[in-house]
Amino acid sequence: MSSTKYTLLLVDDDTNILEVLDARFSAAGFRTHKATNGQTALALLTSEQIDLVISDVKMPSMSGIELYAEMQQKSPGLPVIFLTAFGNIPEAVTAVQSGALDYLTKPFDGKTLVQKVKDFFAAGKTVPSHTGTNDVEEGSAGFIWGSSKPMVAIKEMVSRVASSDVNTLILGESGVGKECIAKAIHDASPRRNGPLIVVDCGSTPPGILESELFGHTKGAFTNAIQDKTGLIEAAEGGTLFLDEIGNISSEMQHRLLRFLEDRKIRRVGAIDEKQIDCRVLAATNADLTADIEEGKFRQDLYYRLRVVTLNLPPLRERRQDIPRLAKMFVQRHCNTYNIPVVHIPDSTMDWLEQLDWPGNVRELKNALEAGVVLCRNNTLLPEDFQLEQPTSKSRKEDSAPDQGSEFSLENSEREAIIRALRQTNGVQKSAAELLDISRRSIHYKLKKYDIQPSDYK
Repeated sequence: MSSTKYTLLLVDDDTNILEVLDARFSAAGFRTHKATNGQTALALLTSEQIDLVISDVKMPSMSGIELYAEMQQKSPGLPVIFLTAFGNIPEAVTAVQSGALDYLTKPFDGKTLVQKVKDFFAAGKTVPSHTGTNDVEEGSAGFIWGSSKPMVAIKEMVSRVASSDVNTLILGESGVGKECIAKAIHDASPRRNGPLIVVDCGSTPPGILESELFGHTKGAFTNAIQDKTGLIEAAEGGTLFLDEIGNISSEMQHRLLRFLEDRKIRRVGAIDEKQIDCRVLAATNADLTADIEEGKFRQDLYYRLRVVTLNLPPLRERRQDIPRLAKMFVQRHCNTYNIPVVHIPDSTMDWLEQLDWPGNVRELKNALEAGVVLCRNNTLLPEDFQLEQPTSKSRKEDSAPDQGSEFSLENSEREAIIRALRQTNGVQKSAAELLDISRRSIHYKLKKYDIQPSDYK
């Protein structure tokens, strides 16, 4: 690639940084223009042909974000890379969500920045339009979207982010279909012909995960009898999906952050680094913001992963999709087991819609599979299901403590939770550990018993 045919606009109110950037990119063969403020930058955009802009985020009179908004009016689609201090990362993330190319945190590595710009032009890339959409078909990636408002919004977001390479964080409870969403993004993306590599960070021991992700060389450790290609390297040209990202160790968080910053890996035991071109998707059912507050998850890694965030709703928040899901799953199960079509009466469908489905879509799918096998006369009835959960209605009726009984189990449980929260100064995760229940369980019980901060503070 000949860099001399590309012109960069460098914008920073710090003249020292401008000179460093100018020296770096001039030495790399790029033509450059410099601006110490947004107004000068806009004037240069009018008078010069600019191919890419590198701008600081925090500047007096006109911030980099405000400059970006003006630029999109004058030169829609012009690629922009932001340079930002750690405290301004959320603003840079918002800009990338709106279409900016990327951001680097200060102090940044000059070689990494130059290489990022070279890679952009070498690939012949253009900034994707965030107003266009890629069609995501019903049933794509094995996922049934449904027609509820939350899922219509998710489908639109998937279509919009699929055309880009931005890192995307998929959030949601276990069983909502996070991996299916990742596959849908991959299948609708320009990388669809490349590999989709799925890494289960939750079930892979920390000591093994590093080798699994980054690979290793022969002799790097005991039993390393030959070179091994890591899963990141295997995702070259495609998509890397990191499932249950909230479970990785602090050391792995650091290594992953380095990879996301410069897209280079070094195999365990190796000296040389290798550049990797892949898109990164991640998912978790953990509360990463709580983990950040507790010092268990790096905030800078969180910002790097969640350039775009997709929050998948639990099934209980989109009950109107249950009939469509149920019919589709029953049809699939009938085809799988080569049995006649099973009918779902309206009364059974109403019953299914009343259940809370704590295991979400996965639980519904498995329950219907059992029901299809166990039902008689090809008709699915409530007694054909092997479920141990009350309906939403009965849960709501049971949720209010019986104030008239001093032996009420609900009262006892509510008081135990309040005592645990008081003892842990309101830290829910610590209270859950004290009670020997999961974090999700304590979240559910806080809602069930309507426990407010004023009850334990």
